[in-house]
Amino acid sequence: MIGKPNNEELEAILETLPLEFSVLNEDDEVLAWNKHETRIFKRPEAAIGRNVRQCHPPKSVDKVEKIISEMKKGKRDVAEFWIDLPIGEAGNKRKILIRYFALRNKDDKYLGCLEASMDITDIQKIKGEKRLLD
Repeated sequence: MIGKPNNEELEAILETLPLEFSVLNEDDEVLAWNKHETRIFKRPEAAIGRNVRQCHPPKSVDKVEKIISEMKKGKRDVAEFWIDLPIGEAGNKRKILIRYFALRNKDDKYLGCLEASMDITDIQKIKGEKRLLD
C-alpha cells in the first residue's frame, strides 16, 4: 500500500468498501470482519479467535479446508465461486460472489486469508455506459 492512512481513516475505508470481508490469520483463526450490522453472512462477535472451520456450514468445511491448504502450500492465491442466495424478508434470490485471497508478505510467506463476499445481482444488469455525473 502506498501511503499511511491513520486508524480512523483505515477503518472508514474498510467499512466503505462495496463488499464484506473476513480475515483469517495463518493459524486459520478469525481476526476481523467489516460491515458487522449489514453483512450477508452474519457472524457473532464470539467468532473472533475461532477456527474458521467452526464458522462455515458442515457441507462446505471440506472445500474451505482445501482452499486454505492450497494457499498455505503456495498452489493457489485465489478461489472464487458464486451462489444464488435468498435474502431479505421476501427471500428474493440474489447472486453472491465469494472470493478467497491468500494474504502474503513481501517474501511470499502465507499470513492468512481474506474472504470477500459481494452481492453482484445489480452489477450483472449493467448495460452500455454511464459516464461520470450522468
